[in-house]
Amino acid sequence: METKPTEISSSKMFGGYNKRYKHFSPTLGCSMTFYIYFPPSSSSSSKFPVLYWLSGLTCTDENFIAKSGAQRAASSEGVALIAPDTSPRGLNVEGESDSWDFGVGAGFYLNATQEKWKNWRMYDYVVKELPKLLIENFPQLDTSRASIFGHSMGGHGALTIYLKNLDKYKSVSAYSPIVNPINCPWGQKAFTNYLGSNKANWEEYDATFLISKFHDVSTTILIDQGDDDKFLHDQLLPHKFEEACKNANVPLLLRLQPGYDHSYYFIATFIDDHIRHHAQALSLK
Repeated sequence: METKPTEISSSKMFGGYNKRYKHFSPTLGCSMTFYIYFPPSSSSSSKFPVLYWLSGLTCTDENFIAKSGAQRAASSEGVALIAPDTSPRGLNVEGESDSWDFGVGAGFYLNATQEKWKNWRMYDYVVKELPKLLIENFPQLDTSRASIFGHSMGGHGALTIYLKNLDKYKSVSAYSPIVNPINCPWGQKAFTNYLGSNKANWEEYDATFLISKFHDVSTTILIDQGDDDKFLHDQLLPHKFEEACKNANVPLLLRLQPGYDHSYYFIATFIDDHIRHHAQALSLK
C-alpha cells in the first residue's frame, strides 16, 4: 500500500497552487485524499507555516478549497492551507452511509472505541499521521508553526484538538462550531455509536467541557456564528462555550453575525479575518 502521497491534481490560484493528494492511511485503514494550498514562494529557502482546515458534516476535502476563497488571503499572508477529508471512505462498514450525520462524511474528529467503527480515528489522523506525512514529504512546509480552524463538525474538531494539544497549535478559530456535542442531537448520536454509552468518554471530545481542563490559552479563540443559522439553538449552542470560557478566564471573541446562515457563503464572507487571525499567531516566534 502506498503511504507516500501521490499528487492527483494541481490548479494555480492567486499565484500559488491548490494541489490534491492521495495516500493510504494506516491509521484509518483506507485510501485518503487531502488538499494543500501552497502560497507563492518569495524565496527557495522560506518555509510556510501551516493552517489546517477541518470541514463539516457531509463534506470532503474539496468543499473548502472550492468554495471558501481562503487562498487570496493565504497567498498574501504566506500561509499554506491543509484540508483533509472528514472520515474514512470505501470501507463498506454496514450502515456507514445510512444517514448524513453519521458514518461516511461524519468522522467527528475522534478515535472511535466501538469495534464496528474502529477505523474511525480521525483524531489520530489529523493530530499525528497527517503532520508526520507533511514533515516527511513536503520540505517547504514548517509544521512546527501550525494553527487549526474549521466549520460546524470541523469547528468542534478544531477546538477540541487545539485544547488537547496546546503545544502543537499556535491558534484556533471556528465557524458555527458544535461546541457542546454531549448536549446536542448530532453529538449524542455520533458519540453513542462511536464511543459507547459511557458519557465520561464523551467529555474528552466536548470543547465546553475541555475548556475547564485545558485553559492555558494564550491566543484569543475566534468564533463566528450566523444568527440566522437554523442549527444555532438546538445543535451549536455557542453560549454554553462562551460561559465556560468566561468561567475559565479564557480569551474568546464570539461574533454573532446578523442574517448569516450555516453555509459557505457565510464562511467566505469572513474568511480573510480568520486567515489574518492565524497568520498573526503563526508569525510570533
